[in-house]
Amino acid sequence: MSSTNSNPSMASLLRNRFVQTIMTAGLFIQIGIWIRNFAILLFVTEKTDGDALAVSLISVAEFAPIFIFSFIGGTFADRWRPKRTMIWCDFLSAISIFIILIALLFGTWKAVFLATFVSAILSQFSQPSGMKLFKIHVPREQMQTGMSLFQTMMAIFMIIGLILGTFVFQQFGIYISMAVVGIAFLLSALVLTLLPPDRMEEKDERETSLWHEIKLGFQYVWSRKILVTLGGGFMAAGLGLGLIHPLAIFLVTERLGLEEGYLQWLFAAHGAAMIIGGTAAMVFSNRIAPHILLMLGMGSMAAGIFVMGWSTMFWLTLMAEFIIGLFMPALHIGINTIILNNTDEEFVGRVNGILTPLFMGSMVITMSLAGLLKEQFSLFAIYLTSAALFVIGILIMLPMFRMPKTAETE
Repeated sequence: MSSTNSNPSMASLLRNRFVQTIMTAGLFIQIGIWIRNFAILLFVTEKTDGDALAVSLISVAEFAPIFIFSFIGGTFADRWRPKRTMIWCDFLSAISIFIILIALLFGTWKAVFLATFVSAILSQFSQPSGMKLFKIHVPREQMQTGMSLFQTMMAIFMIIGLILGTFVFQQFGIYISMAVVGIAFLLSALVLTLLPPDRMEEKDERETSLWHEIKLGFQYVWSRKILVTLGGGFMAAGLGLGLIHPLAIFLVTERLGLEEGYLQWLFAAHGAAMIIGGTAAMVFSNRIAPHILLMLGMGSMAAGIFVMGWSTMFWLTLMAEFIIGLFMPALHIGINTIILNNTDEEFVGRVNGILTPLFMGSMVITMSLAGLLKEQFSLFAIYLTSAALFVIGILIMLPMFRMPKTAETE
């Protein structure tokens, strides 16, 4: 399956041609995404004088495609050649950015919303293809360490991405910012051409209809107890996270009695902790089973959210946020490793396409209710409910400890 030897060390993982290529492409993608997101956010805020509806539409453009296209994208990722799919997605993202840049030059500023929307759609096809390639080209014993590597890169960009996106927009404006985004996507597509060739047996399996393959995807997930269990935990976590996601600013201003600017220190603590947690995960992940990592992440979320809702002291809230960030990589690494270890290669896209909307859909449901609930209940009650939902998620996923370590068939 891979040219890499079976030595699970980080050094041998970094010698894997696939990992080198996908990490380099991921670097360009992260640069493009963060510059795009912050340039558009600051541009729209500037154009509309901070209109809340206009700013919220950016989030709609980012999250809506996850519901609409996640499972369709996952199904096509299983049908199409994954390398070619990823290259075309990045190339089309770049083309869409340049088209939008032309529209901006002719004065149609509202076209910036399409930049996020189109890229978000294409990512629903590209991301499961990347997961599938990871399954093919990374040895099983290195899977968890590889996931740790990705999480560390994501954590680093949670800190430098905000600075980078803001700097590029403030120094060069929206036109140069969007041009840089387009070039970053093009460079990612170019780097992805260095991936090992797609396997010939994946070339064509189109005798079955798309609808039939969608049904097979749901049947496959339902037939694997570990995936059903993971889906239940996903829903509980999504409900819990959605409850508090819009209320962070009120935690600072009402619960702590501080100015809004203190929120950035919570974000900074979270990002710094994620870098530390991701690095630690790279070192120790092979010694810890993925379901243990997942439970550590869920448990830290439950405890951290409870403390944040209960605390009236800034230092304690900051510490709770740090603890959440520290174990967040463990949560993501555990989830992705469990999915890849327990999913046959030809179903990776569809499994990813089913489980992701479960989390995002649950999150959006409670996000939409958070404002109404805040009018009826105290912040502490809402944060306590969120923590309880994570505990419920842990209880739902406890049977995984009694399941076989893998249900995978080679």
